[in-house]
Amino acid sequence: MGQLTTHVLDLTAGLPAAGVRVELHAQTPAGPRLLAAATTGPDGRVAALLSGAEFKTGTYLLTFHTAEYFRARGVRLPEPAFLELASIQIGIAAADQHYHVPLLIAPWSYSVYRGG
Repeated sequence: MGQLTTHVLDLTAGLPAAGVRVELHAQTPAGPRLLAAATTGPDGRVAALLSGAEFKTGTYLLTFHTAEYFRARGVRLPEPAFLELASIQIGIAAADQHYHVPLLIAPWSYSVYRGG
């Protein structure tokens, strides 16, 4: 059975990014539809953001509230922040596979890839 998981790492601290708010929307012809919302745990992970019968082929939007996370850590950001959100549109082509989305963040950049 397939699933979608994520892991956020804070490159400025060299640590897992605990407390990052994450939202998952399905991209539908009628517009985005919120499927799940979670917060990364102490290890920076959200396990099974989407799984089971809900996990289907299609296009999804993952939104990470990165500036909110950095502000909560006491990082001084300009207003408005350069990167308020990291929004990544992903495609699920095989509903029987594990899709893992690691995100590396800093106040001025982010990097994402499909992990295993």
